[in-house]
Amino acid sequence: MASREQLHRILERARWAPSGDNTQPWRFEIPAEGHVVVRGFDTRDHVLYDFDGRASQIAHGALLETLRLAASCEGLRTEWSVRPGCADDAPVYDVSFFADASVEPDPLARYIETRVVQRRPMRTTPLTDAQRAALVDAVGPAFRLRLFERFAERLAVGRLLWANAHIRLTTPEAFEVHRSIIEWNARYSDDRIPDQAVGVDPATAKLMRWVMQSWQRVDFFNRYLFGTVAPRIQLDLLPALGCAAHILLLPPRSPQGIEDYLAAGVAMQRLWLAAEAQGLHLQPEMTPVIFRWYARAGRSFSAHPGIDAAAARLAERFEQLVPAASDDAFMFFCRVGRSATPHARSLRLPLARLLGERPEAPG
Repeated sequence: MASREQLHRILERARWAPSGDNTQPWRFEIPAEGHVVVRGFDTRDHVLYDFDGRASQIAHGALLETLRLAASCEGLRTEWSVRPGCADDAPVYDVSFFADASVEPDPLARYIETRVVQRRPMRTTPLTDAQRAALVDAVGPAFRLRLFERFAERLAVGRLLWANAHIRLTTPEAFEVHRSIIEWNARYSDDRIPDQAVGVDPATAKLMRWVMQSWQRVDFFNRYLFGTVAPRIQLDLLPALGCAAHILLLPPRSPQGIEDYLAAGVAMQRLWLAAEAQGLHLQPEMTPVIFRWYARAGRSFSAHPGIDAAAARLAERFEQLVPAASDDAFMFFCRVGRSATPHARSLRLPLARLLGERPEAPG
């Protein structure tokens, strides 16, 4: 049975699991030796991008896999389950740890803390056969990877992301999310994204900070001063071209519930760590996936005229690019490539803060 000291060491590493916009939608309890309770939550009530809590559930899966990886370095085997009867937006996970002489440290565990988001353009050096095989092996036989590697494919993804970014930047319901997730004048952030890691140049960052003080300013710039052009070039088009490949994670079947999104989170984290192990950096590109979730569910996410129709057209373009049917499930989309380690990054809340209550949603 794992001691409390071992559990603290495991949690100290597991807290580095990725989550959308660094929200860290989990809190921990240690009720007894060998037992950790993960109290998950989602942000669907106030974050446009957390459709039905799916993004948070994928993050929960990444956390559970990171717990397993960290435990393997302690010679411990893990078993986890979703506690019956818990609310859909507040799942509780019971994680048990057992001493097991057959458990060896997982090679991916060494990259838990160094895994990072690279939002700037990377080198276009093609993936090697070994790198490609490592990425495929990491997600396991239950998931399939669709890689977009040729220049024509990366250009097609760039055009998709260009259209996607126009939706993202002109949707009023997304504005408060964008404004709240950035920590300005920062190289590091415990619970947000530091502006130096966003991926724009200093002049654009300074203008963004001023414009994002109100939706009225954003709307004025978008309408009359081509306000979406600079961020779309720097955050979407150039990074889309500047990479080795874009990767779409496809599940074996249409998701039926939270367990399927947790499994996707496990695969996502293993893919990300395998990329790091292969000398690659990665950036999630999830908003086209999320907007497609809304479109294929027939759900509106904006009162702004034309936004929902634009999302439906985007979903069709995405499906033509893959290619895929309208009922095929997309779980995770990203780009990978070689680059220098980013100068700035998101950190994590200290473990003492995560061993506590769920935070309140923004007012």
